[in-house]
Amino acid sequence: MAEKLQPGKFGGELSAAGFRFGVVVSRFNSFITERLLAAAVDALERAGADSKDVDVVHVPGAFELPLAAKKLAATGKYDALIAIGCVLRGETTHYDYVCSETARGLQLAQMDSGLPIMFCVLTCDTVEQAINRAGLKGGNKGFEAGLAAIEMAQLSRKLRAAHSRVAPAGKPRRK
Repeated sequence: MAEKLQPGKFGGELSAAGFRFGVVVSRFNSFITERLLAAAVDALERAGADSKDVDVVHVPGAFELPLAAKKLAATGKYDALIAIGCVLRGETTHYDYVCSETARGLQLAQMDSGLPIMFCVLTCDTVEQAINRAGLKGGNKGFEAGLAAIEMAQLSRKLRAAHSRVAPAGKPRRK
């Protein structure tokens, strides 16, 4: 029996059982991204995802995350994706271009595919800031991205089910 949704109330739960996840992770600044990856996978598995339902793809850097995410989304195998990277400010404007185009590319991949893609790309001024966000102080952004992926996978499934029960305009819905 399909889950009954209350009008105007939709939410995602934190159970990953029965869902498939893809994680795209940058090798650049791997001392940070590997910590984020471990925490994201930990969140998924703690919430009930089977390790065989979590695929990990490595790319050279943050700039390559959007293309890999778009290609993973196109497979139709996943309920949500997590994009993990770390860009540290340097002495040139390269940082600004990489950060903005990575964010833009991931948002386009998400909107084009309709698949939730969690943005777990740290954009930090210093190595210390990145280390702190990767678990040294007050949590790990990878773990948070894992939880967000679960919630969005759940919510997307509910919204799809609700949408499929809506009749086309002008036609009454059968009960």
